[in-house]
Amino acid sequence: MNTRAIAIQVLSRVRATDAYLNVVLDAQLSETPLEDARDTGLVTELAYGTTRRELTLDYALARYSDRKLAALEDRVLAALRVGAYQLFFTRVPRRAAVAETVEALKELGLSRATGFVNAILRKLSALEALPLPDPGDKVQHLAVRESHPEWLVRRWLRHFGRERCEAMLKADNEPAPLTLRVNTAKTTREALLAQLREAGLAAEPTRFSPVGLTLPAAGHVEDLFGYDEGLWQVQDEAAQLVGVYGALPDGARVLDACAAPGGKACHLAERLTVVATDVHAHKLRKIDAEARRLGLTERLTARQHDATQPPPEAWGGFHAALVDAPCSGLGTLRRHPELRYRRKEEDIGRLAALQTRILEATQEAVPPGGLLVYAVCTTEPQEGPDQVELFLRSHPEWTAEPPVLPAEVQVPLWQSYLRTLPGPEGMDGFFAARLRRLY
Repeated sequence: MNTRAIAIQVLSRVRATDAYLNVVLDAQLSETPLEDARDTGLVTELAYGTTRRELTLDYALARYSDRKLAALEDRVLAALRVGAYQLFFTRVPRRAAVAETVEALKELGLSRATGFVNAILRKLSALEALPLPDPGDKVQHLAVRESHPEWLVRRWLRHFGRERCEAMLKADNEPAPLTLRVNTAKTTREALLAQLREAGLAAEPTRFSPVGLTLPAAGHVEDLFGYDEGLWQVQDEAAQLVGVYGALPDGARVLDACAAPGGKACHLAERLTVVATDVHAHKLRKIDAEARRLGLTERLTARQHDATQPPPEAWGGFHAALVDAPCSGLGTLRRHPELRYRRKEEDIGRLAALQTRILEATQEAVPPGGLLVYAVCTTEPQEGPDQVELFLRSHPEWTAEPPVLPAEVQVPLWQSYLRTLPGPEGMDGFFAARLRRLY
């Protein structure tokens, strides 16, 4: 199957099933393995790039299609988007972009649609640039140009201003680097950095996280040096900073109330005892598997539990808790580009209400003098600082307390909280608060 056909299959499955792009892509590449790594790279670029630029591409395609895009068969619409993406966002020669996309449709048994797709792509190939809305309507213009829903552009303009909003939009359309967190229970960053470079990998230390390394995007991470030995775990730098910022004391027994997929739980378990919970039993298997690979099973226990309820007394006491709460995920759109089209503005209030319930239940497990770290992978104030301020106003026994970190460790702070935003810093958007129970 040619690379365009595979990309079309991936995108049509994502649209039909509402599945995560990375999950569908991995499954498709397993079903249809490609011998040349360059072909795998092209499929990945077409799948992710087309998804990131979907609104931009659709704005152009709608001008030349006599049929409503939403009414098209999934694979036909995916082919149009893949073809248009090649025309305007890759170096593929325009004639080849059209011809190869049409050929992919034939390979998929959709010869009946080739005339329709060919005609639209040929019209687009004659354009010097993609059509865009009038810049006078800055919200619509930015939404189409950077392929984000208008409601989200409007919120980011209001919360962060024009300059930072544009930087965030652009960052979401850039491929994310492969970022690793060193397993300090087994090695050091310096030692792993030297070993990766010796293996021929262009590894670099992360700017803020003292335990992070970045590498150029790779194929299968399982093939990289140190995976089988459990020397590292894939985790964005901003997510790593949650564990660094939390600065939980050595020897603490910690409740991770919303642990899946387990990155932060494993980070804590490198030096602490962790009970990691999730409401879904199947997600606990992933946490267990990672704990075994990293050699952390003696310090990490995974248990099924609904975090909107206090943990059972039979679990024993805790010194601290981490609430990595379910959220809108608006800080991770470069890694999960399909999420920007699925998330609705009303989801934010619904998720904020769930976060409040989880905070209320989890804080009961923390004794006087103990710490609670609240974290979300979103840019939305309602889920971050506003949520924490509401909690503190209703709980005078709690206070925000920033960590005391070594001088060489600098984390991005905002009003004593950890906050990262998509942009030139190269991280996902995260917020975290470190709270101390006074009595």
